[in-house]
Amino acid sequence: MNRFFSLILIFFKVISFAQEENEIHSIFFEFDKYYLNEEQANAVFSFIKKIDTVQIESIQIFGYCDDRGKDEYNYVLSTNRANTVKNILLEKGIKNKIIITLEGKGRIMLDEDMQNNLPEARSKNRRVDVVVNFKPFVIDDLKIPGVYSTIKKDRVVGDRIYLDHVLFERGSSQLTYKAKKELDRIAVELNKYKNIYFEIQGHVCCTPTFQKEAIDRETKKRELSINRAKKVYNYLLKKRISKSRMTFKGYGNSQSLKKGSIFDRRVELLITKNEELLSKKE
Repeated sequence: MNRFFSLILIFFKVISFAQEENEIHSIFFEFDKYYLNEEQANAVFSFIKKIDTVQIESIQIFGYCDDRGKDEYNYVLSTNRANTVKNILLEKGIKNKIIITLEGKGRIMLDEDMQNNLPEARSKNRRVDVVVNFKPFVIDDLKIPGVYSTIKKDRVVGDRIYLDHVLFERGSSQLTYKAKKELDRIAVELNKYKNIYFEIQGHVCCTPTFQKEAIDRETKKRELSINRAKKVYNYLLKKRISKSRMTFKGYGNSQSLKKGSIFDRRVELLITKNEELLSKKE
């Protein structure tokens, strides 16, 4: 048995979903065991310490076994493993009401391509996955000076309008259903305040420092941030926003909000002119 997986590697972050609204952490168990030693229990606590528990909306816990043994036994064992992790989370201050799912899934059958390394494959399957679902974030919660989520008639040049739900999957410039609903809302505001002119700014995250721009997986070209901005530009045109009021530009990874990658895969509006304020000055 590979002790690296069974004893030392207690948990790891498996995946962050497209818009990073949740995280999955895995806790590994020894063969035929459903309890954790002190080191393993502390490791479960350590991943909770690394996330903002205030922002947790719900937690789901799923237990698994390797492919050996009878189904009935494995369902009991995987459920016991899930309960072990749940009890540790409760001991460390996680509220019971946010744990919405607790389920033993039984055994995980091996893929054919893993037959060459059975011990390692099985050690990865003797685990509990803790799915942490976060509350939806809105930009106003971050209180960044000069960054807003709505358009008003008194917005000044340099103000930025962050579009909360105009967020993208990794490598994509396609507008999601949520993004289109957000743009429908912003179009109503833009039609109300026709004095506002703006630049549509596209952004990306997570590219190496020497690569300022990312590749759009649809076009296979390094033009992701400009494509994101252009998609918003074209959508607003369809919503009868005059092209004379708006321009678009891609900024790559050069303007991170430093609040996490979800906020950097974004499009926002930079106010470039407010005719009403100009007329008042005159």
